[in-house]
Amino acid sequence: MTGIPLIIMFVVAVIAMIVAISKFKIHPFLSIMTVSLFFALVAGIPLKDIPGTIGTGFSGTFTSIGIVIILGALTGSLLEKTGAALKMADVVVKLVGKKNPDLAILIMGWIVSIPVFCDSGFVILNPIRKALVKRTGVSSVTMTVALSMGLYISHCFIPPTPGPIAAANLLGVGDELLLVIVLGVVLSIPPLIAGYIFAKYIGKKVKSKDELAEESGSEPVKTYEELLKEYGQLPGAVASFAPIIVPIILMGVASACAMAKIDIPFITFLGTPIIALAVAVVLGVILLVQAGKTSEFYNMTNETLMVVGPILFVTAAGGVLGKVISVSDMVPFIMQHSNVLETVGIFFPFILAAILKTAQGSSTVAITTTAGMLAPVLPALGLATPTLSALCVIAIGAGAMTVSHANDSYFWVVTNFGEMKVEDGYRTQTIGTLVIGLASMVGVVIAYMILA
Repeated sequence: MTGIPLIIMFVVAVIAMIVAISKFKIHPFLSIMTVSLFFALVAGIPLKDIPGTIGTGFSGTFTSIGIVIILGALTGSLLEKTGAALKMADVVVKLVGKKNPDLAILIMGWIVSIPVFCDSGFVILNPIRKALVKRTGVSSVTMTVALSMGLYISHCFIPPTPGPIAAANLLGVGDELLLVIVLGVVLSIPPLIAGYIFAKYIGKKVKSKDELAEESGSEPVKTYEELLKEYGQLPGAVASFAPIIVPIILMGVASACAMAKIDIPFITFLGTPIIALAVAVVLGVILLVQAGKTSEFYNMTNETLMVVGPILFVTAAGGVLGKVISVSDMVPFIMQHSNVLETVGIFFPFILAAILKTAQGSSTVAITTTAGMLAPVLPALGLATPTLSALCVIAIGAGAMTVSHANDSYFWVVTNFGEMKVEDGYRTQTIGTLVIGLASMVGVVIAYMILA
């Protein structure tokens, strides 16, 4: 099967997956794997290739983000156990005020994801998010969505994130990265505003699992003062922030060196997410030793792995679906018929990237694939000048936000670490990425009217 019928079957498969998870309460892992196998069969992938495709998609997720999730979650456990997360929340509240933690976490995510992948950024900042929820009483869902949107916007817009850098090079503005960065920063404003408003709105409509447990009385609510008594003396601010800041600096320096084409193996080694987060774990262990809780490290690690295990498997299942789609005829069909969309001008990069993003899950793949397809037709689209080519990079990034759902590993990171049900993940993460994607495109259109 190919062409339009295959796209229709893809839509049917996604709907079936959502219904299986939300209505029939079938575990997401089984639902996604079943839909992936079904789609592989109807897409006409040779039977002998299907097991290998499933295996590659599954293992690829562990290769790219599995260890990062484990180390990030362990760092989070260490920060919570030692009281460092509470100390960080205290510092943030003093800086922005008790009424604005959601705005603070939105901006914090936006800054962190400039050098760091959004998946890693969410795992790294989640302890601060959770501590701020306890410290201020603001909606957990609001904080989750605000953090997710902030991370996602800079991930798709601003170098040195790999997607925007690759797109800039493919579109001939690789030497104009400063221009791309400036446009990315300025055009982040509309989606940041839209993401913040949406986070405030959806936090009143959706409750996380921990909030529901507190409301039902099955998980007693502790006041800030009670938490302080449990921890006793909190660690210092510098030591508390170190497991968060140090890996961000390491990854940021490595990204800057890569962008400047400076090859320093030691910096590259330390700046890889796995090593940077391993450093974070070491710094967290130092806090544990200082708190006199070393004996609890084994049980803490064991509990963290039990919590992270289901997240990893569901995320890997999403990777399987993405891989099956990528080896089917659907993406090539979309690419072959992209000329139908060329008449829509500056909307063309957005629409094409959004189609590819929704179809295969990865924002980076959507950005690089779209940029590669657009490079030869930029003159025909009237986007051949350096400024408009840079604007085209941002339009592609806007499309690559739209939308995050079950075939995107980031969807599962946000949904699971945010303690939300899968159906609530669609109401928050999926709709939220649609909102910021459309808001981003509004900014791009306004910029196009000024610059063209």
